[in-house]
Amino acid sequence: MKNVVAVFVVLIFVLGAFGTSGPAEAVRGSRAAESGLFLEKVSGLHKDFIKGVDVSSIIALEESGVAFYNESGKKQDIFKTLKEAGVNYVRVRIWNDPYDANGNGYGGGNNDLKNAIQIGKRATANGMKLLADFHYSDFWADPAKQKAPKAWANLSFEDKKTALYRYTKQSLEAMKAAGINVGMVQVGNETNGGLAGETDWAKMSQLFNAGSQAVREADSNILVALHFTNPETSGRYAWIAETLHRHHVDYDVFASSYYPFWHGTLKNLTSVLTSVADTYGKKVMVAETSYTYTAEDGDGHENTAPKNGQTLNYPVTVQGQANAVRDVIQAVSDVGEAGIGVFYWEPAWIPVGPAHQLEKNKALWETYGSGWATSYAAEYDPEDAGKWFGGSAVDNQALFDFKGRPLPSLNVFKYVDTGTPFKN
Repeated sequence: MKNVVAVFVVLIFVLGAFGTSGPAEAVRGSRAAESGLFLEKVSGLHKDFIKGVDVSSIIALEESGVAFYNESGKKQDIFKTLKEAGVNYVRVRIWNDPYDANGNGYGGGNNDLKNAIQIGKRATANGMKLLADFHYSDFWADPAKQKAPKAWANLSFEDKKTALYRYTKQSLEAMKAAGINVGMVQVGNETNGGLAGETDWAKMSQLFNAGSQAVREADSNILVALHFTNPETSGRYAWIAETLHRHHVDYDVFASSYYPFWHGTLKNLTSVLTSVADTYGKKVMVAETSYTYTAEDGDGHENTAPKNGQTLNYPVTVQGQANAVRDVIQAVSDVGEAGIGVFYWEPAWIPVGPAHQLEKNKALWETYGSGWATSYAAEYDPEDAGKWFGGSAVDNQALFDFKGRPLPSLNVFKYVDTGTPFKN
């Protein structure tokens, strides 16, 4: 009994010392690693596991004057830095026509096919594959909005289906002609209840198949992914997967967004992805995740996290950020062979300038599209972008600091294979 009491007293001391981080965080931070982090190796991680990032905003950021550095403090192509950190895949969003009639970009990186090809070529040159994420919209597509591109607005459904097929195939042919190593294509983005303006699942399924057919014809080795979100909602993924099966949708990968402050527990994530994989024979992955390393805003535009009402299961620190990413990778790995990878969303979307130079930042966002939206997007998305246009809402979730220097947490992609090395 005395020993039990002693252990209990020690446990109270440990919990008190580490506050709300909990005993797991205490253990993780208790050993001095060369990187300044402590990360456990991910168990069961297969050698081909995708360790990806979405850097869709990078061209616009560089045009705005943002520079990136390596761990030695020297300017370096960010794609080389990513590769050195263990990244093996790059994801890029593609909008059909993110410009107004005068050629003014809607922002968010102004990610048309031209920009996607630039990003794809740089990824390929640095030994990384590309995931092409077709939104089939002229701007952001997510559960709240799935607006058809301007050019498709007045098409019949059959003509829209043909247009989607042709656009997908022609885009992939252009990427292949540019020498890009396309490994996967997303047919739609967070398509919980819509795609290219259609909300009926019978029609959505036909559009999914039109995109899938285009991918198969362009290159039969490219994986076809469908992307959904809100895994925390009971029964959602089971219903979606069954609906896709019932409508004979052709795809390889069931992809999920997973943001720890919105999307429930990791145990649930593993469970719902395992169910899809086992029931329908699909590969599964996380197409988007991220976590905060600071509560500070870097550019004068409000960030999406952390906020009241969000669940922050990790400290808002570099170590907490690294732990969050590592644990998402573990959750997908726990699915088994069907769990193929994780992508971190926009790890380089840092400020174009400090918050106290807000007016200068606004000018750069408007000129180069390096913020999440410009005022020009109001014509296409008046209720969201038209009201809230501005800068980066995720600069405090980046894996680079506000000056473009890599954070220690960037190395999570290589440390998941080995754990962090320790000082002698």
